[in-house]
Amino acid sequence: MRAEMGAEQPETIAAIVAAHRAGALTPAETIARTYQRIRDHNDPAIFISLRDEKDAIAEAEKLATKDAASLPLYGVPVAVKDNIDALGFPTTSACPAFSTTPTHDSTAVARLRAAGAIIIGKTNLDQFATGLVGVRSPYGIPKNSIREDLIPGGSSSGSAVAVGAGLVPLSLGTDTAGSGRVPAMLNNIVGLKPSLGMISNAGLVPACRTLDCISVFALTVDDAALALSVMAGPDPADPFSRDRPLGALTPFPAGLRLGVPRNGQLIFFGDKKAETAYADALKRWTALGAKLVEFDLEPFYETARLLYEGPWVAERYLVIKDLLASAPDTIHPVTREITAAGARLTAADTFSALYRLQGLRKIAERTFANIDALVLPTAPTAYTTAQVLANPIELNSRLGTYTNFVNLLDLCGLALPASVRSDGIPFGITLLAPAGHDALLASIGRVFHADTELSLGAKGAAQAPLPPPPPASSGDEIPIAVVGAHLSGMVLNGELKALYAKLIEATRTASDYKLYALKTTPPKPGMLRVEAGKGAAIELEIWSLSPSAFGKFVNAIPSPMAIGTVRLADGRSVKGFLVEPEVLGDARDITAYGGWRAYMKEAATK
Repeated sequence: MRAEMGAEQPETIAAIVAAHRAGALTPAETIARTYQRIRDHNDPAIFISLRDEKDAIAEAEKLATKDAASLPLYGVPVAVKDNIDALGFPTTSACPAFSTTPTHDSTAVARLRAAGAIIIGKTNLDQFATGLVGVRSPYGIPKNSIREDLIPGGSSSGSAVAVGAGLVPLSLGTDTAGSGRVPAMLNNIVGLKPSLGMISNAGLVPACRTLDCISVFALTVDDAALALSVMAGPDPADPFSRDRPLGALTPFPAGLRLGVPRNGQLIFFGDKKAETAYADALKRWTALGAKLVEFDLEPFYETARLLYEGPWVAERYLVIKDLLASAPDTIHPVTREITAAGARLTAADTFSALYRLQGLRKIAERTFANIDALVLPTAPTAYTTAQVLANPIELNSRLGTYTNFVNLLDLCGLALPASVRSDGIPFGITLLAPAGHDALLASIGRVFHADTELSLGAKGAAQAPLPPPPPASSGDEIPIAVVGAHLSGMVLNGELKALYAKLIEATRTASDYKLYALKTTPPKPGMLRVEAGKGAAIELEIWSLSPSAFGKFVNAIPSPMAIGTVRLADGRSVKGFLVEPEVLGDARDITAYGGWRAYMKEAATK
């Protein structure tokens, strides 16, 4: 029964990884089933390029030699939007004339692979990620996974449909103006749009470089949050990257205050069913214990208008200006019409819009002064493919009513399924909060989604019972990761115990580190972070200290040791021991031992 497990139903990342770790299913069986589902679904417009099945299965089989417990995405099949580089695939941005062959993975893809994920293909999109509809591609129009006559949503059309249809449990999209949220609503799945800079954009073909972010599609909030934790973190290869602590999932907070627009400000373009569905979603929030607080939506609408009426269109023009000049007919006519306008914008236009945007950002800051998050419709309505093809620009613009302002105001967002209307069209809401509040949105969004009892995606799979969030650390103690002489039983462990430190857990780093034996007395290792996937998972222990004890401990650390941010195998980040790289010239690389204990054990026998 192993290969047939869940053959027709989509599984969550959590279910797949649990099955792999328990031996109920192998990663190779999961990958083989993924390809069978793709064949059975038979929609050639979802993927622009698909990896050879035997190659993907061979990679899955190699995972059997690795420690499953150290890989949070152990054997999980993933699809990647085709404006994000993945080694082994061309990057087309849905324009064959623009196609390039990357020499390495984007940072986001590299981190997914290092966590045990297997990339199986590149997905279709609105060309150059310009559009919210999913119908602007020479590679065809992916069929909406819920109702085939509906648009799939864009620009991340193929990525959203692949998850909604149960082909993969995780995919990457991008989001500049709503491309990670509108398709999520239209396919009854979760769309996580992280804070800008939280996931590196290195290896992403930009739409608007100052506003872009890589986004996540998944069946549940917990799955999306896990994927974010794996990819999040600063990256020197991306100048727009930011070191934003992700935070942990928490219980549903008491006294939650959610912002809702003032009476009469919402726009549904005459769609009464969508209006009713939103009102029902607000009732659900109230029943969960949230307090609804009215706010003025008009400044947010004004911000949204800046995106396409202001100078940010010039950023889209910059990406394809050479192609516009040399081969304009290779660009989709709607995309060409939108982006060509960017050539006419002046520096004066740009500064004028930036000044106004700064004022609008201050208004948004004041809005959030007494509100934890906004709750809005993800989109005001839904359209069929025929409707959009007949009126491509106006209807696309309507879909961005509640999404276009988000990145301009530096907000994070989480699109959630809310209901399926009586006409079979899915309706969704989006939670929005200031940058850095991604964990809050996930913590409350997971409770809302579970409360809807909606099935997952389009295949009718029931949601599993919502697990409690991981326990919070007690008090205000600070965790620290140790990898060498401070480990339990090692020569310097007494320094921690003298400060009343407590052992929290033994675990491993992500596979992004190398370990060196330093020429010090007493012997110590030095751990260095390297390019994602180029190192190994290193054994470590996490201890906790009071703030004062933490300060004393860190202050006493001698060079060449240093305290930095260490990424763990499960995607978490914690402060811990690293080494100054300039001292490694005469140090021995002991990465292959997987940790200091194994190395010292062998050294003791010589």
